[in-house]
Amino acid sequence: MLFDSSIRKELARSFGATLVVLITVVMTMMLIRVLGQASRGSVAPSDVMLVMGFTVLGQLSTILSLSLFVTVVGTLSRMYRDSEMVIWFSAGRGLLSLLAPLLRFSWPIMLAIAALSLVVWPWANRQIQELKTQYEQRSDVDRVAPGQFQESSNGSRVFFIDKDTPDANAASNVFIATNEAHRETITSAQSARIEMRNGERLALLNNGQRLETMLDKPGLRISEFTEYGTLIDNGSQSDPEAGAIKTRDTWELARDPSPRHQAELGWRLGLAFAALNFVVLGLAVAIVNPRAGRSTSLTFALFAFMVYYNLMTVGQAWIGAGRFGLVPFMLVLHGGTLLAGLLLLAARHNRWSLRALLSRGARA
Repeated sequence: MLFDSSIRKELARSFGATLVVLITVVMTMMLIRVLGQASRGSVAPSDVMLVMGFTVLGQLSTILSLSLFVTVVGTLSRMYRDSEMVIWFSAGRGLLSLLAPLLRFSWPIMLAIAALSLVVWPWANRQIQELKTQYEQRSDVDRVAPGQFQESSNGSRVFFIDKDTPDANAASNVFIATNEAHRETITSAQSARIEMRNGERLALLNNGQRLETMLDKPGLRISEFTEYGTLIDNGSQSDPEAGAIKTRDTWELARDPSPRHQAELGWRLGLAFAALNFVVLGLAVAIVNPRAGRSTSLTFALFAFMVYYNLMTVGQAWIGAGRFGLVPFMLVLHGGTLLAGLLLLAARHNRWSLRALLSRGARA
């Protein structure tokens, strides 16, 4: 009883401190990222904190997994370094006996990780997508500050409006300068309004003039129009299907056998299985080498975490491309990692060594 309670108290203190540090770091990174999106016009400045909060909430399953892994490795390494493990081993406790208190401590965390990855992750993505969609669907004329020249995101257009109309989708005294590969155009109009057609935003100019200059030919073409339509923004350059998949509920992904949906399902399930593997791996690899630094075990934990999650990302791409099935990939990566961790744990518990196994095989 004392053995279980002492280890779980130590794990709880270390987990709380690690979680606070990681959440602070991730929130800082997400704030910088969201501020960059707001500066590019992808997110409303008033929604920066909301988007950051939903983003951190969606990434919380990964943060909890890393915190759990670092906690197990760091706590057990400290116990080895302070000779506490020697005391427990002398009392008849083997390495495998640590697995039970570790699992009793970590099962609520693993349950929370599963809930976050399967339920909260798509919900948070939906909230972020709705905020971005609401901001993208507002008028591009309203997005441009009146009385200021505004350059488009790709640098090919310059806008100027003198807005004095109460309608948010309309403006007056519009100026648009366009620089394309072989021509330059300058368009001016007395008024304009914004309309959505086939998912594209069009500016319909009224009562204006258009000057067109061909860069490879001499001359200037001048035309006047009563109404003229020009493309203002063709939407985001990101893949809309990939964003839609991330917002779908898990049960919808499970019912759809398409590779891209199975890839997203594999990623969510993998986050849940990875937490269990990290507990087993943390117990198997936690050891202190007196000749190495104190941070060696934590460095190895961070490296193992990055490799594991990169393999999950690669597997998600393979499943989405149809090169690998969902079930085989889950068995190979997550099942193989669990089996390797258990074998390493059994080898350390029974003090197996490669030299001893080879000598036994030679005698046999």
